Amino acid sequence: MKITAVKTSMLSVPNTPPVSSYYPANTYVVARIETDEGIEGLGYTMTVGPGGASAIKAYLDDSLVPLLIGENPLLVGKLFEKMYENDRGVRKKGIPVYAMSAVDIGLWDIIGKSAGKPLWQLFGGHAETVPVYGSGGFLPYTVDQVIKEAEGFVAKGCKHYKFKIGKPNVMENIDRVRAVRKALGDKIDILVDANQRWDVATNIKVGNLLEEFDLYWYEEPVLADNIDQCAEVAANIPIPVATGENEYTRYGFRDLIMAEAARYLNPDLHRCGGFTEMLKIAHLASAFDIKIAPHLVPELSVHVLASIPNTALVEVLAGSPDDLWVHPVDIQNGALTVPNRPGHGVEFSKDALKKYAV
Repeated sequence: MKITAVKTSMLSVPNTPPVSSYYPANTYVVARIETDEGIEGLGYTMTVGPGGASAIKAYLDDSLVPLLIGENPLLVGKLFEKMYENDRGVRKKGIPVYAMSAVDIGLWDIIGKSAGKPLWQLFGGHAETVPVYGSGGFLPYTVDQVIKEAEGFVAKGCKHYKFKIGKPNVMENIDRVRAVRKALGDKIDILVDANQRWDVATNIKVGNLLEEFDLYWYEEPVLADNIDQCAEVAANIPIPVATGENEYTRYGFRDLIMAEAARYLNPDLHRCGGFTEMLKIAHLASAFDIKIAPHLVPELSVHVLASIPNTALVEVLAGSPDDLWVHPVDIQNGALTVPNRPGHGVEFSKDALKKYAV
């Protein structure tokens, strides 16, 4: 089997308010990998907001596609290293790895379709369902809006809900958590996300003030680039720290692990290097008894989570459009059932391709 073409495109998918007060739309960069045997692989990555998407597509078209034409798509490990070693002067963070992720996702889709098996089975099945945490509660939400959203996830059987903290008045955040805990009771795990908004001292203060609410995790306390500061927060608050959505490849996650910066890692499959790297990250983490709870793209990351022993949760974001996929993500009894369709089993709907095309 040989790769004959890689066709790239972009989709701009509107966010549901009030998320749109931050980012009016998410931009998908799509790579369709064609082969001489008629099997096509769908790969994609996504930027939150428009920033960077055009650069990712340009890197795909100019730097990666020429490396792929004529290659055997089943040799995904070889092709990952070929892409990684290309352009040695460009550090493999950010835009290059976004682009590599899209290709890697598409290559694995071809492998699964060629074998007639879903990826989670090829990776080594460990579970057929993965527990969901509902995610949302953005800072513009009132407390009542956060509670209403949380109750919607609870009604679907979810036992975990995450919302944002980071308001300038520290005590306003404490009151926010207190109100949500009171509304949801003690049987629902609460996760909070500081979204890199505070310095070390503020995070330590907030983390200790939140101890009484028995939180599941405290996410991204400081700027994601500053691993040592994240480790300092982790060592000085009673709540387990989660981070990693803005990290890249196994090398970045190795640094997080060795710094003892988190007890939960949140690799984002469409950012960190695709299936190839996320599997390596997950297995590396398992050697340190660290659990994996990926950021975004649950329709893809569920395949990895169903194949590893150190799965924590899969994130499902509130307000995701139902018309984007042929098979939308469906929460049943608080979990996602892993699809049995060949490959990753994901496809954009025909209506979405027309409606959201850039």
